[in-house]
Amino acid sequence: MPAPKPRSTLTTVGFDDSANRAPSPQRPVRSRARALAMDAHIEPHHHAWSQFTYCASGLMQVTVTQGGVQTTYIVPPTRAVWIPPLVQHRVIVLEDAELRTVDLDPSVTPPGWNDCRVLMVSKLLRELVHALEDSVPGKRDDAIMALAVDEMTHATTQALGVPMPHAEHGDKRLRALCEAVLRDPAERSQLRDWVADVGASERTVARLFRDELGTNFQQWRQQAILAHALPLLARGMPISQVAAASGYASDSAFSAMFKQAMGKAPSHFQTKTLSKQ
Repeated sequence: MPAPKPRSTLTTVGFDDSANRAPSPQRPVRSRARALAMDAHIEPHHHAWSQFTYCASGLMQVTVTQGGVQTTYIVPPTRAVWIPPLVQHRVIVLEDAELRTVDLDPSVTPPGWNDCRVLMVSKLLRELVHALEDSVPGKRDDAIMALAVDEMTHATTQALGVPMPHAEHGDKRLRALCEAVLRDPAERSQLRDWVADVGASERTVARLFRDELGTNFQQWRQQAILAHALPLLARGMPISQVAAASGYASDSAFSAMFKQAMGKAPSHFQTKTLSKQ
């Protein structure tokens, strides 16, 4: 995953905190649309309600902090991030995007949805979100809200985030290794090849991955590779170059890994395809 650009190159935009935005028991699902240019940055903030965030076109990076762990998601139009109440999050737009946020009142929030997750956005859910933008109070609006929540509840979830050790309380050796992999996931493939640079044994770092991030190195590295590859594909880079930049010797091996993880071939996420979603 490319490192975020220096703050000076990002354009900070305010988040919508208007008084009529908040969902309520009377109108428990509220949808907002917003066009944002590449490099737009919505600073860290949180809401009292749950939020479903996706972009109808373009590409965005959503970083959340929950339970002391910071996780970054690269979100193409076919995916969305579920953010529970009071979870801090920020957004960086990687490609010009049509941002859609759906705010949900606790009265309709699916039970047990207390953790961030990535949801696959079906064609029906996408159209329901768009319909909510122009809806007015009434029976039709109530039906659209209920169906939208039901479609979210039944959406397929996907592990598509890159967790990072806590900046202050996490192990500095683990964070240094993770940052090095994020800068260039193709440089090395095995944990044993990375650990020498951070002054820890392979066994120690493997334990840190389990204890702090709840995963193992290879699973974490695959998420880092996917997050690295998605922006490159969205910018139209040939699959062969993306594969090489991701540490794969062959296009076919990269495409097989990508399709198994994402459910679709890399070509599906290239600019020419995204524009037709």
